[in-house]
Amino acid sequence: MSDLTPSQILQNRLSYQGRKFSFHVDRLQLPNGVVGEYSYIKHPGAGLAVPVTKDGKFILVKQYRFAIQRYLLEFPAGTLEVGEGHDLTIKRELEEETGYSASQWQYLGGFYICPGYSDEIIHTYLAQDLVKLEQPPAQDEDEEIEVVMLSREEIEGLLRSQNENTSLDAKSITAFHLALQFLS
Repeated sequence: MSDLTPSQILQNRLSYQGRKFSFHVDRLQLPNGVVGEYSYIKHPGAGLAVPVTKDGKFILVKQYRFAIQRYLLEFPAGTLEVGEGHDLTIKRELEEETGYSASQWQYLGGFYICPGYSDEIIHTYLAQDLVKLEQPPAQDEDEEIEVVMLSREEIEGLLRSQNENTSLDAKSITAFHLALQFLS
């Protein structure tokens, strides 16, 4: 079996077109010859920043997530707009969500968040040399965000505690560990 052979799309059906993603049900022939219907979310991708202050504090946002009906701690992130590169997306999102800008950026890589049902890829950056903006851009109307600053030890403590009231999401946990490779 070769990992270079893609699936062959026999029939594509758009089932739902949302504001940020679409839902497809495709009839595919897999590389091993099996034919079947497969459902997935088509997503434009996202950018994520791991902002770190000069004194080593990580800037996260506490944000309400309606799908799970609770708040999560996350690193600032956002969906790519049409025609926008992930580097521009995350610079905009960092300013909108935290009120900070960064002058030093290090690309940490991209990763697929849930490849079992989505093609979403998140491009991750380490953001340093942060400056608090005098006039931060307005947050999106549907976002209720609180900026939270935590040390590395505090984040590691949260990861060990598994406290559902102060949980980090999977993309933030992954990005935190990617950033540690460049900060250690």
